Amino acid sequence: MNRLRPVWLLAGGTAVVAVTLGLGGYVLVKPYLMPADFDGPGSGTVTVRIDEGATAREIASVLADAGVVASAGSFIQVTEEQSKGKSLRPGYFKLRKGMSAAAALKLLVAPESRLVRRVTIPEGLRLTEVLDKLAKGTGMRREELARAAADRQELDLPAYAAGAEGFLFPATYEVEPNMTPGDVLAAMVERYKHAATKLDLEKKAAEVRLTPLEVVTVASMLQAEGGRDSDYPKIARVIYNRIRARMPLQIDSTVLYAQNRRTLKVSEKDIKVQSPYNTYLRPGLPPGPIAHPGEKALRAALHPDQGDWLWFVTTDPEHRITKFTDKESEFVRYREELNRYLRTR
Repeated sequence: MNRLRPVWLLAGGTAVVAVTLGLGGYVLVKPYLMPADFDGPGSGTVTVRIDEGATAREIASVLADAGVVASAGSFIQVTEEQSKGKSLRPGYFKLRKGMSAAAALKLLVAPESRLVRRVTIPEGLRLTEVLDKLAKGTGMRREELARAAADRQELDLPAYAAGAEGFLFPATYEVEPNMTPGDVLAAMVERYKHAATKLDLEKKAAEVRLTPLEVVTVASMLQAEGGRDSDYPKIARVIYNRIRARMPLQIDSTVLYAQNRRTLKVSEKDIKVQSPYNTYLRPGLPPGPIAHPGEKALRAALHPDQGDWLWFVTTDPEHRITKFTDKESEFVRYREELNRYLRTR
């Protein structure tokens, strides 16, 4: 009866497997067909970095060098068998030493194995609030984030930016273990630049007779005033109409920015605060952005609606109902609607 039986031989200093075929016959199996492999899930922990664009073969070498798998060949083999080469992603991964190649591959393609913190920055936050949220979401020190935010060269801010305020684009960011505060903030500025390029912001700014910085400033005011997305182009038109009529803008959110406060109740005392951001006392736009606008607010600043409105009031903040008018008597009535709403809160 013919039987297959492995016999270990030494050929030229290299271990090979001789498989007997009965009746004394045998064939030699080359080492790369049976690469060394660990058995089981492994133990302990090891952090492995996979570079952007790394091939399965390069990843295999990294894993073998880190002691995760017994050989690069075993990982390449199982990756090809399972057709998982396109599922491998860059980043830092938490693995174990002494893993079977199959177990290592399973962890590498599992989202929970990737060492990354995701932080979502909502639209309309001020710089101080963005830094607070990043510190909480990433574990980075707040003071280090603040120092990075003040370094315009490290952030690679647009030439027209007065500072970081307004240019840390609101989005969800993935923060990996090797990233510094400067890296994170620079990525946010890069996202802003991508949005600005998409909107052709610098060219379109001239069409609405604004500088790029003024466009971002207007967009930040639209974002800070809230309301529905469809209201942004109307609010932009109110701002431009009032500038053209040489009327003070009287935007409550700029007054609150000057005081570093957030409230729906703006008093007579508030609108008398001495600040270049007080658009009740100072004509024209404030000197810079008062929040971080998203793409919709930026687009609205560049493409305002057509209309004669000179006033707007968000009469029902809970349901984001905003009313527009070109008559001061209607504005007074809308303002009273808001006051009634606030008295019930």
